[in-house]
Amino acid sequence: MENGEEMELIRELLYNSGEPLSEFYRWLHKAWAGFSVPPVFLDLMIQFAVAAAVFGFVAVNALWIIYYERKFSAKLQIRIGPNRVGPLGLLQTVADTVKLLIKEDINPSKVDRVVFILAPGIVFLGTFLTMLVIPFGNGLIAADLSIGILYILAVSGLAVIGLLAGGWASNNKYSLMGGMRSAAQIVAYEIPVLVVILGIVMLAGTMKMGGIVEAQAGYRWFVIYQPIAFLIFLIAANAEINRAPFDLPEAESELVSGFITEYSGMKFAFFFLAEYTNLFIVSAVAVTLFLGGWEGPFFPPFVWFIIKTYAVVTVLMWMRWTFPRIRVDHLMQFSWKYLLPIALVNLLVTAIVIKFI
Repeated sequence: MENGEEMELIRELLYNSGEPLSEFYRWLHKAWAGFSVPPVFLDLMIQFAVAAAVFGFVAVNALWIIYYERKFSAKLQIRIGPNRVGPLGLLQTVADTVKLLIKEDINPSKVDRVVFILAPGIVFLGTFLTMLVIPFGNGLIAADLSIGILYILAVSGLAVIGLLAGGWASNNKYSLMGGMRSAAQIVAYEIPVLVVILGIVMLAGTMKMGGIVEAQAGYRWFVIYQPIAFLIFLIAANAEINRAPFDLPEAESELVSGFITEYSGMKFAFFFLAEYTNLFIVSAVAVTLFLGGWEGPFFPPFVWFIIKTYAVVTVLMWMRWTFPRIRVDHLMQFSWKYLLPIALVNLLVTAIVIKFI
């Protein structure tokens, strides 16, 4: 292959990933046909490879995002942050991961053992499945489903089951109360999120994640037409993932540590791996729905998507380290009495504008 062809291939991979990857997939099937083995085995291997790549990204991204929040919060509070383990403290989260791996995994004697063990996995499973439909670039998506955004809303609901199951199985009043709070909070704030997403689907004319990004081509980002919906989404989605100031399910001043009180070792780590990955997912979905997804000048689409996503992550971190935790009754009132009515009015206005203008 000549240098010009190599450069063209690299450019295609960076700026239009879908076509080269599709060609590679077709080439694999042609090569596989020569072995007289059913192609279903090749598809299974490809799916396992994609799942492994997504899991690797989730793990590395979680390590980075934890380090980033520690440094960012330190700047806000005029502290130094991690600076001992590795250059600039970059290996601090790696050291914490090793600590959790070798830490004793305690199962209290009175817990419902099976449910207690399964709960962290259920929470992480919902997070992992959601990552499969995030469009990182033009064609750079594990599964661009025709019902992509509906799929995200569906599988993210697994977190409710995991948190509630973990709180109940712990046989601890504080854990149970934290699990119940989490279920109530997620249900309350899921509805405003769903309503504002309906407005975006009406504008885009599709539920496909890639199609929603393409509907914003030419820098006609939906945040311009739906600024109120964007604010509602950020607030409600932040509450859904139990991030401060909405972290009532694990309020240390009231519930010790809520639903994770009885957890230790890697089971404890899985809850926090899911939390920080959910922070990234919420930001990525906001970028896809409102900020044009991967669109941007000069840089490859993947780079723009990561830049925009981490910009939203920074805003959500800023909220966490700025506002104090609110009272649980105020939390519920804010969703039902304010966010939901505003979201419904916004949806009605959007429908009228689409119909008559």
